[in-house]
Amino acid sequence: MFEKIHELIEKYPRIILHRHKNPDGDALGAQEGLRKILKESYPDKEIYAVGDMTPRYGFIAEPMDEISDEIYSGALAIILDCGSSSLICDDRYTLAEKTARMDHHVFSEKIADCEVVETLFESCCGMIAAMAKECGLSVSAEASKALYTGMITDSGRFRYDSTTAKTFELASFLMEREFDTSSIYRNLYADELSMLQLRAKFTLKIQTTKEGVAYIYTPIDELKSYGVDNFTISRGMVNVMGDIRGIHTWVNFTETENGVLCEIRSNQYNINPIATKYGGGGHQKASGATLKNKEEAMALLEDLKMLSEENL
Repeated sequence: MFEKIHELIEKYPRIILHRHKNPDGDALGAQEGLRKILKESYPDKEIYAVGDMTPRYGFIAEPMDEISDEIYSGALAIILDCGSSSLICDDRYTLAEKTARMDHHVFSEKIADCEVVETLFESCCGMIAAMAKECGLSVSAEASKALYTGMITDSGRFRYDSTTAKTFELASFLMEREFDTSSIYRNLYADELSMLQLRAKFTLKIQTTKEGVAYIYTPIDELKSYGVDNFTISRGMVNVMGDIRGIHTWVNFTETENGVLCEIRSNQYNINPIATKYGGGGHQKASGATLKNKEEAMALLEDLKMLSEENL
């Protein structure tokens, strides 16, 4: 599966790692894990990682590299955990001599010269672990920790139905190196009292429809009043609706200066086509999009209600 991308990695002396904007644990874990693997496996190569950061996952990643446009000349750019060109964290990947992508989202468009897209993996981190194992690359404890973190977050602590026997096989492969798994869980799930109180506020904001859809809408003025980053509200609060009996689809709308961030989840239905309809994408049961305004958000909600009603 990974022969072609491995050949490119072997060929190019300079490699620049990209992933999607507003990185979650899988995107940042994949980028940092691969950065460490490549540095350890190819000490004579130049390896860079670019993009924005999400403070929550800073414990697994070194600072991103700030590089000039000239660095892309004659380089290989690898895009990780990203299903759409509009979501790539730094559009200078187009300046590279060659581009490659490793992704586990539902395919929506071709964005690189060489692509490995496989939805059977629970995470992009799982894909990288598989490539490292298949190609005999060097994997340190720190690289394993970053990849394991991404596997945890994208599999919902190994609870989502994307988790397979292969997931545990690759997790076992990573855990052959000694790293502190308890520190990962502390960093991911131990919250400040203020965050627990914020979740409680969002629990009180939940609205439901007769079709079995739950939703939360946060206007921009309210968002600013919380004093936290957009990611904390948009992706961080979507799953306060995740375990409500009788609710099979839920969506979190967050108004920002750049549009309405939309995070959609389901425990039964394929909601990806609806996200794609509005310019987004992702997985069958976990997708997102950025919408123009509240009117478009309510139109998407109507589509989710229709999907649920058709399946009742």
